[in-house]
Amino acid sequence: MSKQLSPFTKQQLLPQEETLEIFKRKGELFIGIPKETAFQENRICLTPDAVFAIVSNGHRVLLESGAGDGANFSDKDYSEAGAEITKDTAKVFACPMILKVEPPSLEQIKMMNPQTILISALQLKTQSKKYFEALAAKRVTALAFEFIRDADGNYPAVKSQSEIAGTAAVLIASELLTDAKSGNGRMFGNISGVPPLEVVILGAGTVGEFAARSSIGLGASVKIFDNSITKLRRIQTHLGRPLYTSTIQPKILTKALKRCDVVIGAVRGNNRSPVIVTENMVQGMKKGSIIIDVSIDMGGCFETSEVTSHKQPTFVKHDVVHYCVPNIPARYSRTSSLSISNIFTPYLLKIAEDGGVENSIRFDKGLKNGLYFYHGILTNKSVGEWFNLNYSDINLIIF
Repeated sequence: MSKQLSPFTKQQLLPQEETLEIFKRKGELFIGIPKETAFQENRICLTPDAVFAIVSNGHRVLLESGAGDGANFSDKDYSEAGAEITKDTAKVFACPMILKVEPPSLEQIKMMNPQTILISALQLKTQSKKYFEALAAKRVTALAFEFIRDADGNYPAVKSQSEIAGTAAVLIASELLTDAKSGNGRMFGNISGVPPLEVVILGAGTVGEFAARSSIGLGASVKIFDNSITKLRRIQTHLGRPLYTSTIQPKILTKALKRCDVVIGAVRGNNRSPVIVTENMVQGMKKGSIIIDVSIDMGGCFETSEVTSHKQPTFVKHDVVHYCVPNIPARYSRTSSLSISNIFTPYLLKIAEDGGVENSIRFDKGLKNGLYFYHGILTNKSVGEWFNLNYSDINLIIF
């Protein structure tokens, strides 16, 4: 007797519920968000709205109690959005995927399980060789969000925080100029019959652009200095108006500094920001004028700069007020958190849709650019050369 062939395939005969379960398991995320412990770090990677979007897509989020307090998001906000809340820090670090703003400490890495996926900032200049050795020992796959590129080739996380820092520099300067802060009593604003406030901006990058945008919006007279003609041309195009721009020439810069009320330093270098303003130049500035050194996290571009904190943000030297806080965006923790969250959320949903980080890295070159550890193998050339560590090209590991 001949064998009768079934009109259905084995796949079609599976119960529908089981099929759904197989598909769902493919890209299910379990994200742990610990409380930030770094000095004066108040930001958080995901807002309650972002958590709701992620949980609604069938994923889990475990949040350490109080993680959102610094950005004015309560545990209740996160709980109502669908997150699980715990006071057990070790439990959060045991999650398969860890999401942080600051890089984890060595103690926190010890709490991680092997093969964990870590997404955080790397802050290369503040790291030690031990940090990378600890990640390698745990066979961690790590992504640095300041290295992730978007479709246009930009770094969205760095750009968004730079936009905040540039705008914040002007708001802080405006606050420091008031008599209540022992400033010279000048006001940002184009008041009829009163000569406008003069602002000098060093650097025509994103920070410089947003500082200029805010200053012009308040009615100040702005002068921008940068050694890149391309950047100076681009900033004029973006702001849609002719501006006073100049390359950095000591004679012209000294003259501008003598007249200005506020100077904002936003110049970055490869390893350290170049010192553009000497102590003699600062001595020649007006009494009560303001220096905001946004480049202080890379050493500062003023010879007189010294690192300050959010609790004691200023000091006076040569009758000039210096503001040299390294982490300016953390002062506006809620806005910064919203900005970071808006960048992270689509990436997380895409990782789940692709079936995990490995597939996403395979398809997304911008995300691959953010990878610096893959299952304990260092894949970033800059890190390898900086710390004299062996590294492998990710393109030879993932095809």
